[in-house]
Amino acid sequence: MAHKKSAGTTKNGRDSNPKYLGIKVTPGDRAKVGSVLVRQRGTDVLPGAGVSMGKDHTIFAMKEGVVSMSHKRKIHFDNSVVRKKVISVLPA
Repeated sequence: MAHKKSAGTTKNGRDSNPKYLGIKVTPGDRAKVGSVLVRQRGTDVLPGAGVSMGKDHTIFAMKEGVVSMSHKRKIHFDNSVVRKKVISVLPA
């Protein structure tokens, strides 16, 4: 028989693994075909010329070249103007 009362369960005993999101190839660097440029949740960065987007919003290079980043004005769903980042791969 136990001689100590049980302490009960804790509510904060969990931790998730890191997801390693963010920009993987910085603007100005060279990118090969298929190299991952940005890992993200949602479309924080939009795909431009020479890149494509996977089903988990990962942006990867379709051509070999130099990575460049620019901005684009988009009309949001609530009619507000949003400035989005656009990443592209330009031929070297």
